[in-house]
Amino acid sequence: MKLYIDDVRVEKLNELIDLYPVDGVTSNPSVLMRGGRPPVEVLKEIRSMIGPEKMLMAQVISTQAEDMIREAHRLLEILGASGENYFVKLPANPQGIKAIKALSAEGIRCNATGIYSVAQGLLAANAGALAMATYISRIDNLGGDGMKVTRDMQAILNAYPEYRAQIIPGSIKTVQQVVECAKAGIAGVAVSVDVWERFMQNACVDAAIDGFNQDFETLCGEGRTFLDL
Repeated sequence: MKLYIDDVRVEKLNELIDLYPVDGVTSNPSVLMRGGRPPVEVLKEIRSMIGPEKMLMAQVISTQAEDMIREAHRLLEILGASGENYFVKLPANPQGIKAIKALSAEGIRCNATGIYSVAQGLLAANAGALAMATYISRIDNLGGDGMKVTRDMQAILNAYPEYRAQIIPGSIKTVQQVVECAKAGIAGVAVSVDVWERFMQNACVDAAIDGFNQDFETLCGEGRTFLDL
């Protein structure tokens, strides 16, 4: 399963990319707002940072299909789009589906975002979207079951090989949601920085490593490692 960072703060991206195997960066208008920098500037900087092979996603702002289509072409330039290293995100609403139909026919890689129901995902897949973003926690907060929506959509994709779409959920608030997506065979997840940082937070692990190191120091001397032997 691919792991994407859902953030555009370059300092945070640098920290995570230095430590972990990161497959790319996702964004939406709210993520760009929290980044606090001009969107075009920061997206181009991120592309330069992550290189030409890793995924980069950005979302159109327009509300009418014809404008979404024009904006998508502009985003292709900004994202440094080539091969399979990008998705243009479009809303899974009527105008968005119309735009996805047209853009997919041009060969442009579309991610249908803002999916709260399996029916939305089904229409997006039929329109030619190559990715779909369920909003797991937002669905849960409305009294639904975000993981069930995600699993049901994956079951449909598995049942109909003619669909070429993958599911890349967002609105992920816990590490366990990431694990459940992996168990369900989901292609990738857009994960916020705070969830990335919780992947490795475990006091038991820290205590075990501290104990091992103390035992080695008892045997060989304080501060010593195999480099000193």
